[in-house]
Amino acid sequence: MSQSKETSILVISLLITGAILGGGAWFFIRNTNVSSQPQSSPSLPSPPKPTDVSVLGEPTQVAKGTQIKIDGATSMVGINQALKNNFEQKFPGTLIQTDAKGTDKGILGILTGEIDVAAISRPLTAQEQAQGLAAIPIAKDAIAIVVGQDNPFRKGLTQEQIKDIFQGKITNWSQVGGKDAPIKVINRPPISGTYQTFQSLVLGGENFGNTPNFINLERDATTPILQALGKDGISYATYAQIINQQTVRAIAVEGLTPEATNYPYIRTLYYAYKNPLKSSVKDFLGYATSPTGQDAVDSVE
Repeated sequence: MSQSKETSILVISLLITGAILGGGAWFFIRNTNVSSQPQSSPSLPSPPKPTDVSVLGEPTQVAKGTQIKIDGATSMVGINQALKNNFEQKFPGTLIQTDAKGTDKGILGILTGEIDVAAISRPLTAQEQAQGLAAIPIAKDAIAIVVGQDNPFRKGLTQEQIKDIFQGKITNWSQVGGKDAPIKVINRPPISGTYQTFQSLVLGGENFGNTPNFINLERDATTPILQALGKDGISYATYAQIINQQTVRAIAVEGLTPEATNYPYIRTLYYAYKNPLKSSVKDFLGYATSPTGQDAVDSVE
């Protein structure tokens, strides 16, 4: 073989080898870049509505003589009454008995067999679920920060200011831009589901204050709270219970009123029951979570 031919073959071999090595390097770099780029996480679905999570089904008929006892959260009084009226009207001969002794009393009533359904304003604990209790969401609810209509404070509050007020760190209205006057905090008893939700949602799980400006009520009821506000008091209540009140008003939080969809203090209200599910309870819960029942819930103001 001549020297010129050998040289040509050598050049061609080097070109082919370079092309192969170059292509391999490009492929490796490309795959490395792709794998090292952050992958976008799929967006989480929106929380399901009550009717989406229920597989109970709306009953077409309910046996006459069916009786159901409900007790629990004071914040669900209006919901209980609306569902009672509509259920009894649709299914003649049935009876729904309602009471409102507080979330914890309602849960205790289920465990002891005294009631059938507990209206609760907080999720069940792991311990309660371990005892055979389950719960389904019924409605969304806003916790309003309330003052008396005659209170001269006409501004809004930040979440940090609200936390400091209910932990006793802010005790005078002048500290939040109001007049020089002491702040009177009207608080619910610890057995209240609204108390427990407020502690978790607003205080971040920390304790309420225990300063002299606190008035701690023994009974979980909204009316005594509203009556005690006066010109210097502040408290909290489910928005549905104060929206039509003429003597109190809700304070904006971070510039948002409780009607706003992004209002910071929103919670879920539930109906809790004990397994195995009784047929009468299944009928009622099936109705409560059906489109017809949810229309009744939505009618509550």
